[in-house]
Amino acid sequence: MEGIEHRMLNVNGINMHVAEKGQKDHPVVLFLHGFPELWYAWGRQISALAALGYRAVAPDLRGYGDTGSPAAAESYTCLHVVGDIIALLDSLEAHDKVFLVGHDWGAQVGWYLCLFRPDRVRAFVALTVPFSPRRPKMKPVERMRAIFGEEYYMCRFQKPGEIEAEIAKYGTGEVLKKILTDRKPGPPRLPKENPFGIPPNASPPLPSWISEDDLKYYADKFEHKGFTGGLNYYRALDLFMSLNVLCRRNWELTAPWTGARVNVPVKFIVGDQDMVYTTPGVKEYVHSIDGFKKDVPLLEEPVVMEGAGHFLNQERAEEVNTLIHDFIKKF
Repeated sequence: MEGIEHRMLNVNGINMHVAEKGQKDHPVVLFLHGFPELWYAWGRQISALAALGYRAVAPDLRGYGDTGSPAAAESYTCLHVVGDIIALLDSLEAHDKVFLVGHDWGAQVGWYLCLFRPDRVRAFVALTVPFSPRRPKMKPVERMRAIFGEEYYMCRFQKPGEIEAEIAKYGTGEVLKKILTDRKPGPPRLPKENPFGIPPNASPPLPSWISEDDLKYYADKFEHKGFTGGLNYYRALDLFMSLNVLCRRNWELTAPWTGARVNVPVKFIVGDQDMVYTTPGVKEYVHSIDGFKKDVPLLEEPVVMEGAGHFLNQERAEEVNTLIHDFIKKF
């Protein structure tokens, strides 16, 4: 992508690949990608925001692309990934508060950053994943298993090596294509047989918003790196026993923030066909004054994009760019 610079930075004990564009003294907009994506998912946003006078920065998060990938799931807790971001901002000499934009797991990391270090965030644009307050009585995966069953995708992601083997069976490119372009409303389930719904014959053509070159970029990176790093974010949600050692996970580590609110300005954007938004209970939480707005007091009215799916930063890039800029220019 033209004009985007790439470099490696040592942050929080790992080497992190960072893509950026824009003048060094301009306000920083930090873009955090989701699963299964890379910095590349933000290409259109990086160019657009840089052209509008911002310094646009998009890393490959821990476990992805050209960034370091510790093997153990316990190295992917919320404290690790937020630690990475703080160290990244320090390495960039971004000492002022930054504008934060996150999609999918990147949005979840963004919520953690806003909770733990609101002093580093000027405003936050969250795509597809709303804030999820900590439930002290039940761990997240345990709760999802009880509500949606064992085939719910986050439950299927828990056993190390299992879903990786299934991805290998059906092919990295085909699985990525299915995940990125699927429009089936939630809750997402992965059955034991053909979990990703790969068609037996030729797969359908790509939609206009993603090219064969785009898909090849993702497939090449995931073929080289594998999916374990990205899946470890899901495996770090609960608490488990590993070799008789109690491993600390997000649910336990976030106990001090039980009941805490996010006190930074927030814009939430989601597609009406998004698998998260259409999961039972999410839509009700997002639009309830006793839900999302209560937990995030500085939340602006959520934007629900008609006809958009989960990967809306790529699918509806120009509209998303406008929404991001219209929000952050207020600050």
